[in-house]
Parts: sequence; C-alpha cells; structure tokens
Amino acid sequence: MNTKKYELIFCIVNAGFAVEAMESARKAGAKGGTIIRARGTANPEAEEFYQISIQPDKEILWLIVPKEIKDDVMHKLYQDVGLATPSKGIAFSVPITHAIGLHEEESAKE
Repeated sequence: MNTKKYELIFCIVNAGFAVEAMESARKAGAKGGTIIRARGTANPEAEEFYQISIQPDKEILWLIVPKEIKDDVMHKLYQDVGLATPSKGIAFSVPITHAIGLHEEESAKE
C-alpha cells in the first residue's frame, strides 16, 4: 500500500470544458485524471446570489495528486477554468488516507 500523501481534487466545470481543465492541471504537475459527465441542480437563489446563469450540464474532473502540488494545481484551475471564465468552474479537494494501484507505487517495486 502506498503511504505517500495524496489529495483528490474535484473540478466541476460546464460541459465541454473538462479537457481544458485537465490541460491546466497538467501545467501545474498533475499527471492525469478522470472525467465524469454530470448534471447540476442549482436553485434560482444561487444564480441570483452569484449573478450568473448556471448551466445544468456539467463535467467533473477527478485528479489524484501528491499533496505537495495540490495547491499549485488548484490555483492553476482557479486561474484557467474558475468562476470568472466561461467554464464557470469550482474546485475542492479531500485528503486520501490510503491508496493502492497508483503508477508511482508500481514503478517503485520494479
């Protein structure tokens, strides 16, 4: 089992922008991710509060990154695909306490 500290970053963007988000994350050191299609359920109050129109079709990019680069990746995502951009992206992270099957672990055994 890999004991290196990782974080899971979720980046939720309007449909069609997940590839752009992945390219942005790669520039900050991320290796790869998983894109999932989703549908948002924002209420009218949220649209009024943020003064934006919330598009229901979304994509979620999941990125597992070493804890050391998490802040850099999230900052780059904020700059390139954040709420002030057409993708209207948000991102958050959660710690990963245990991980198996990651490429770095496989390479270390060889």
